[in-house]
Amino acid sequence: MLPVQKQHLLFSFRPRTTVTLLSLRCHQCRLPKPRFSTAAAAACSASRADPFAVEEYLVSTCHLSPAQALKASKVLSHLKSPSRPDAVLAFLSGLGLSDADIAAAVAYDPKLLCSEVERTLAPRLAELRDLGLSPSQIARLVLVDPARFRRPTVVSKLRYYVPLFGSFDNLLQAVRSNAYLLSSDLERVVKPNVAFLMECGLDACDIAKLSVPVPRLITTNPERVRAMVERAEAVGVPRGTGMFRHALLAVAFLSEEKIAAKVEFLKKTFRWSESEVAIAVSKLPLMLKHSKDRLRRMSEFLITQVGLEPEYIAHRPALLTYSLERRLMPRHFVVKFLKENGLLEQDRSYYTAVQVSENVFMEKFIHPYKEAAPSLAQDYAAACREVPTTLRFQEPSTGPASA
Repeated sequence: MLPVQKQHLLFSFRPRTTVTLLSLRCHQCRLPKPRFSTAAAAACSASRADPFAVEEYLVSTCHLSPAQALKASKVLSHLKSPSRPDAVLAFLSGLGLSDADIAAAVAYDPKLLCSEVERTLAPRLAELRDLGLSPSQIARLVLVDPARFRRPTVVSKLRYYVPLFGSFDNLLQAVRSNAYLLSSDLERVVKPNVAFLMECGLDACDIAKLSVPVPRLITTNPERVRAMVERAEAVGVPRGTGMFRHALLAVAFLSEEKIAAKVEFLKKTFRWSESEVAIAVSKLPLMLKHSKDRLRRMSEFLITQVGLEPEYIAHRPALLTYSLERRLMPRHFVVKFLKENGLLEQDRSYYTAVQVSENVFMEKFIHPYKEAAPSLAQDYAAACREVPTTLRFQEPSTGPASA
């Protein structure tokens, strides 16, 4: 009998337990859902419906123009949130960059926004400061080439370049002309070129000066640099001379054919013989870079109007370096006026009048004649200002004055 009762009790207990659990579940179903769960679900739903708008972020936060943002967004389409770009912007702002500076850097190198501040940008900043660069100098480097700033090789390159160029500012000026300075291989390209140029008699200062007007000089193939040196020697300027740097500047990246054609043009334009053009070019190699129009006008004025002999010009090619309108013509008119009116000795050289500085010219050729020719200074100033083809000076009021 006892087993039967036990079975009955167990049977009667189970429905009660089941009903209680069901009741609890139903009761829980009637409870209001937590507010957090609703908000989270809404946020997740919004996130799925509204992904990170890169282009809008570039305009509103980075201050790019719509056109710049459209172009930059094409390489940033993989970004899913603003967290990393926000960190980069904070880092750049901490360097002292303005909104306009940051916009320029991002427009130049949109991938800058993908950088990891802690793993890339902050360590690079520390390394550059260890080199002795100030935050403002580092900020300027970022503006010039933000892509190279991120790379670890920038540290070793700055360590080599700053002493070569003499200062960080000189280097930055060169980098603005040639971004390849921060990307070229130091060991295989740059250092061999620098060593060869030094063998040719150039020092670090010469190389730094050449690297601005000839940006690719030390980053181009070493064989091309050797060819440039050979062409410089071919125009009559030996290695080791003071004019060699100028010769290298003149012929860099010019073919032998173009140099030969320019020499023939000079011979024809200035009526020079083979030996005279060789003398002129060796004294002033940079005339090879002057435009044909400028050279024609110089020849017409110096030979036809001033009356100089071609041979005279060949031995004094510095005449071709001065401004025709602002120096050669006005000073010629002054000298001519003074000689025609007996105020200046006939043997006084026009070349001397051209060579001297403006202050010396005024002291030697203007001020001594202010009584004899009161309007001379005014007429000369007008000649320099108005670029005349002819100039009429007022006649002197008295007799000759001593110079």
